[in-house]
Amino acid sequence: MDSCALGNHGCEHSCVNSGGSFVCQCSEGYILREDGKTCRKRKGKDVCQAVDHGCEHICVNSGDSYICKCLEGFRLAEDGKHCRRKDVCKSTHHGCEHICVNRGSSYICKCSEGFILAEDGRRCKRCTEGPVDLVFVIDGSKSLGEENFEIVKQFVTGIINSLAISPKAARVGLLQYSTQVRTEFTLRNFSSAKDMKKAVAHMKYMGKGSMTGLALKHMFERSFTQVEGARPLSARVPRVAIVLTDGRAQDDVSEWASKAQANGVTMYAVGVGKAIEEELQEIASEPTEEHLFYAEDFSTMGEISDKLRKGICEALEDSDGRRDSPAGELPKRARKPTESEPVTINIRDILSCSNFAVQHRYLFEENNLARSTQKLFHSTKSSGSPLEEKHNQCKCENLIMFQNLANEEVRKLTQRYILF
Repeated sequence: MDSCALGNHGCEHSCVNSGGSFVCQCSEGYILREDGKTCRKRKGKDVCQAVDHGCEHICVNSGDSYICKCLEGFRLAEDGKHCRRKDVCKSTHHGCEHICVNRGSSYICKCSEGFILAEDGRRCKRCTEGPVDLVFVIDGSKSLGEENFEIVKQFVTGIINSLAISPKAARVGLLQYSTQVRTEFTLRNFSSAKDMKKAVAHMKYMGKGSMTGLALKHMFERSFTQVEGARPLSARVPRVAIVLTDGRAQDDVSEWASKAQANGVTMYAVGVGKAIEEELQEIASEPTEEHLFYAEDFSTMGEISDKLRKGICEALEDSDGRRDSPAGELPKRARKPTESEPVTINIRDILSCSNFAVQHRYLFEENNLARSTQKLFHSTKSSGSPLEEKHNQCKCENLIMFQNLANEEVRKLTQRYILF
């Protein structure tokens, strides 16, 4: 930064940039006065030039002696020679509600655990107490190391501290993966932050391979089921996953990350060290700049935690219990149909089985007086030729998932046209 070019330096003769600040200098035959800015004709010898003054920043002649001065943003230490940065937090009215942290010649405000910084950058607010189903997917591979695994546990604890943990508010589950996937605890296991943090502290490091794709599959197929404590889709509770990895996956991540996103799970990707950017982008929900975080090493995990907590909290506040379902949502205010005009919606087919295909079509005709549903058609047709079965989509839990999606869409459509 060209401090001299900014003006207001007050130097009588010339201004010289020095680091992030400036010093004033005088023309030949002049010396700097005690104010460090104005100049006077030299009468005697230049003491600062003649002696080893020891001033850390600036030496200013004062009669037959000299004094030391410091650059802008610094103060003179007790020895009269060395300079120390000013404690801006103590010397100004910073207005930080919780914590003021010096940052060079300025400062930033931070919040205590369990709070996030408000929009004004000074006040602190609690993370929303609204409901959320949150699942951590934590890398426990050999490349991580036990020491860094402890930092990851602190990272998880920090996120937990920012949420209101209870069966009616935030439910949290955690998977650790390596060559295999281990459920440390499900969404239904703990109803208090204290017990949950205790479980995190007692987690044992797996320390083998890095099967990230397998972990995402486990998360998608099991972690967000009602059996493991997730609330039904009809409850419209936001579903969030935080995936942390420190290196390249030994399997494909895109398939199961895409499935999770398509089914309404908001995916946050946290990469550290040798994590692969392409994989992180595949894991993270759109827009990736709001859902992808990267740190060169584990020493900056605290900064990522702050940003992630803020992002999650703001996302939950924005959702306010009105989050779109995975199958999509009709506009809130649409054109009202005429008396004879049917209203239709096609539920997205998520099943593709070898012996049959399922198609749902729900037809609603609105009665202007009673505003009630009069017809509901459910048609099933056989496949003309066998379809290739992929990923065992006809398993019981996938059939249930399909029905849940269909029920949710019917509920929204009914609400729109019966309670219009």
